[in-house]
Parts: sequence; C-alpha cells; structure tokens
Amino acid sequence: MIINTTEVQAINSFSRLESLSLKEVYGIIWMFVPIFTPVLGIIIGVLVIVWLEREISAGIQQRIGPEYAGPLGILQALADGTKLLFKENILPSRGDTRLFSIGPSIAVISILLSYSVIPFGYRLILADLSIGVFLWIAISSIAPVGLLMSGYGSNNKYSFLGGLRAAAQSISYEIPLTLCVLSISLLSNSSSTVDIVEAQSKYGFWGWNLWRQPIGFIVFLISSLAECERLPFDLPEAEEELVAGYQTEYSGIKFGLFYVASYLNLLVSSLFVTVLYLGGWNLSIPYISVPELFEINKAGRVFGTIIGIFITLAKTYLFLFISITTRWTLPRLRMDQLLNLGWKFLLPISLGNLLLTTSSQLLSL
Repeated sequence: MIINTTEVQAINSFSRLESLSLKEVYGIIWMFVPIFTPVLGIIIGVLVIVWLEREISAGIQQRIGPEYAGPLGILQALADGTKLLFKENILPSRGDTRLFSIGPSIAVISILLSYSVIPFGYRLILADLSIGVFLWIAISSIAPVGLLMSGYGSNNKYSFLGGLRAAAQSISYEIPLTLCVLSISLLSNSSSTVDIVEAQSKYGFWGWNLWRQPIGFIVFLISSLAECERLPFDLPEAEEELVAGYQTEYSGIKFGLFYVASYLNLLVSSLFVTVLYLGGWNLSIPYISVPELFEINKAGRVFGTIIGIFITLAKTYLFLFISITTRWTLPRLRMDQLLNLGWKFLLPISLGNLLLTTSSQLLSL
C-alpha cells in the first residue's frame, strides 16, 4: 500500500492541532481580541454617527428622518451600506484604473491607522507612543494624496478639480492644526496622548486645556472641520460646482469607502478634541481620576475602565453634535475665502498662540 506524502503531512498537522490544550486555544483567540474589539467599536461608532446626523438634520429641518430600517431607523446606515456593496463597480474607460482603485483604500487606511494612538479609556490604547499626536498628523496628511489620486485617475475635470481642492485645503489647515497640537505638547511636556490626558487630570474641570488654550481650541476646532471637509468647508465635493468632486466617477463599494472615510475622519477628529482639550477619560473632579476611584480589585478596575470609555464617548459625541449642527447652520465658503481663512487668519493666530505658550513655559521655569 502506497501512502502519499501530502496525506502524511495532513495527518501530522491534524494530530498537532489535537495536541493543543484548551489553554493554548484560548491564548490564540485572545491574541485577536485586542485587534477585533477596536475595529468593531469603530464600525458601531460610525453607524451611530450616521444615524445621529440623519436624526439631528431631520430635527433641524422639521422632518421625520429615517424610521423604517430597524427601531427608530437605527439600521438605515447598515441598509445603505448593503445596497452599495451589491451595486456595480464601474471603471472609467479612459482613466487610470490603478490610481482609481487605490485612491479610496489609501484614504480609509490612513484614517484607520490614526485610531492606534487614541486612548479610548484608562490603559485602553493600541500604541502608547512618545510621538502619538504628531504621528496622527503625519498619518492624516496621507489621506488627501488618496483623494488626489482618485481625482486624477478618474479622467474627469470635475473629479480632478475636487482632488486639487482637497489637497489645497488639507495643506492650508494642516499647519494651524499642527501648531495648536505643538502648543498642547509644550503645556503637557509630552507628545504622548496618554500623558496629555493625565496632565489635565490634576485640577479637574478647570485643568482642561480648553481653559488653558482657548484660542488654540477654537483654531483646532475650525481646522478639524476643514480637514474633515464638513460644511462650510466641503468645497472638494461641492455639488453645485463639481457634481460630486473626486467621487463623481465612483460607484458601488468604492463610493462607499469614501462615505465611510469621511465619518471615520470626523470620529477621529472628535476623539482628538476630547483627548487634547476636554480631559479624555477623566471626570471634572479635582485631584481624582476615574481609575483611582475603582482600584479596589480586578472587577473594580474593569468597571472603572468602562466608566472612562463612556466619559470619553460622551465628550466625543458633544463635539459631533456641534459639527452636525454647523453643517445646517452656516453657508458654504468660496475657495478664496477658505484659503484666506487658513493662511491669513488661522495660521498667524495659531503661531501667536504657540509663541505665547512658549513664553509662559519659559517664564515658569
């Protein structure tokens, strides 16, 4: 009887799997938990943001809003995503199909990488790096490259103009945003997002960087809205001028990726507003941090971590509410007004704020 070598290898590999203990299997499963848990949380967060925007927009415009897909229409975003998933993926006949296909992926991946340096709660961070906030700025500057590639690869004048606008807008507002982050880093004596949150916990509510950096907070808020391309800064995809901007030639799942990327970026910006200016996971009680309230046993520490997550999310969704209401309150700017605001107003103000922060830190030595 002749036994094939592939059969012997299959039998050996199966016997090795059987020899794995239950503890080792649990260990393998737990290896993937830190990866899939944040991904699941981010997906749920995006679905909630889409639902909130539709409900708040409907309330402002005195409409009913989504109500058929699930209770209170909460599954409407999931239904829209499913519809886009099964739509035909159309490629432009004379465009660069490689750039056309890679562009949406670059936009989404660059934003997803930003979540690795965000502390969602006490000790709940994927990578606590010493250059955390500046890594976020470096990663987020890659997304406009994907938008420019998408516009160029579409071989459409409206798409290309939308990509150029996205790149120009990102450059104009990335510099004031970076200067505001640098001011926060000087105040906290660290660029780690965890250290920045802990530096605000000493004096409670009045120790938040919102009160220590009010000018920087306003500049950061405006720059974040511009980076997310939200109204009144949605010029790269202005319907009246550019049809749909860099998204004009897209359909199906690729169009859905742009849709998801915009909300992912909005959630990232809201989380960084919470971390940099609103004290992160901490309460507003002076000299008391959330983890210290529950350092009794392991169950208490878990409960304290959960409370910290809810505090972070509550502050985050407060900023989301502001950005959503701004969309239906302010008119769209012209391109020259947008660039003038970034270069002639926000840049000098943020630079002056950085000089004042540096001077105060030197005088306090």
